[in-house]
Amino acid sequence: MAAVALTAAGALLAGCAAASGTGARPSRLAEQGPLASPVGAAAGRDAPRPLPTTPAAATLPGVGPRTLAQVPADARQVVLVTGAGHDSSTSKVQLFDRADPDAGWTAAGPVWSAHNALDGWSSDHHAGDLRSPIGVFTLTDAGGRYADPGTKLPYTHSPAGFSSPGTGFDGESLADAFDYVIAINYNRKPGTSPLDWTRPLGSSRGGGIWLHVDHGGPTHGCVALPESVMKTLLRTLDPAKHPVVVMGDAKSLSV
Repeated sequence: MAAVALTAAGALLAGCAAASGTGARPSRLAEQGPLASPVGAAAGRDAPRPLPTTPAAATLPGVGPRTLAQVPADARQVVLVTGAGHDSSTSKVQLFDRADPDAGWTAAGPVWSAHNALDGWSSDHHAGDLRSPIGVFTLTDAGGRYADPGTKLPYTHSPAGFSSPGTGFDGESLADAFDYVIAINYNRKPGTSPLDWTRPLGSSRGGGIWLHVDHGGPTHGCVALPESVMKTLLRTLDPAKHPVVVMGDAKSLSV
């Protein structure tokens, strides 16, 4: 583990945080009132009961059918990351869940502000393009410089492995950026530590794409959220619910 941590530590800035030179509730049909008694109904007889209504299944807001179809059938938790624009480094993030695969999605938290890659988004992410990958990716592994805050995800605690001495694009410190991370399964081997640098698609396709603590500026490819939000996600995401992240700019997600 120590060897993996040392190897990964040198690649954190390139794979995730930005460095400058240094390193709805588901919508429901309105409830119907009792139907009127038929003409000539006997006094005291119960009025006919209303016909049952079926709640309108709630979809993920802003997510179109093609994107929605990529969400695995067994997924019951979604972290939805919606970028402000194709070339924007700011996003909105919200957690959704559903009771079962046939149920509609329900907001399970407020909308949080976040940062993504400096130059926005790409459907063909490559190492060094300074864009976050667009798509639907599973979330199976977590870790951080700090101890496990109480997650059900496998958690790698490594103060050295998740240390980052660099500065971001806006000159901000990255020292706390990897206090908590959730690995996004883009070009990585699920079921391994976030520090595992295996790249199934090859190193040219980038990797090391995480949800992590916001350092106050754009990233190389990750999605960065306030520390309190990262703790919330870590304590809420459940492997038994097969969580995924749906991420991209608003226009790309709408198809």
